[in-house]
Amino acid sequence: MEPPVVPAERLDGWRHVDDTADRPFAAGPVSVTASTVRYERADRPDPRPFFFATRLRIRPETPPNAALTRFVENRARAGFRDRLTERDIGGVESRGERTIAVDDPDATEATLATFRGRCTLDGERVPVEALLAVWEVGQYLLAGGAYRLDEDANDARRELLSLVRAVRPE
Repeated sequence: MEPPVVPAERLDGWRHVDDTADRPFAAGPVSVTASTVRYERADRPDPRPFFFATRLRIRPETPPNAALTRFVENRARAGFRDRLTERDIGGVESRGERTIAVDDPDATEATLATFRGRCTLDGERVPVEALLAVWEVGQYLLAGGAYRLDEDANDARRELLSLVRAVRPE
């Protein structure tokens, strides 16, 4: 299974870091496979902004529904918090949720969760904001990332949201 597509013209200044596939959930006959692509801004200071896009495959194949969507959103938020911790971002707190439109006209609106935390860099605590969007278009897609909360934070947020909105299944 391939990760979702991000239009190349939106990735100017972003460096492809890796593609991964893992199984974040399995219970009896039910499993979820996640295929992810990840990028970083090489031209920004540490901690560098990052962006990811993930496609989920649920087995046995189940069409999206309200209960499944809530389950996917809850598991995605918990997994994202874990990933932020792995990137040495601590004290992660939820800052709320809202819905946003994505560019794909066949997709539902995305639920966008905002988190804030801090990482320690050269003995200094640097504030970080992280975004996670979850939506469906016949399958579930996740996208998001994080950036420093500094004087460029508004531009970084707009750029990240532009990338998130552009994610397509194929």
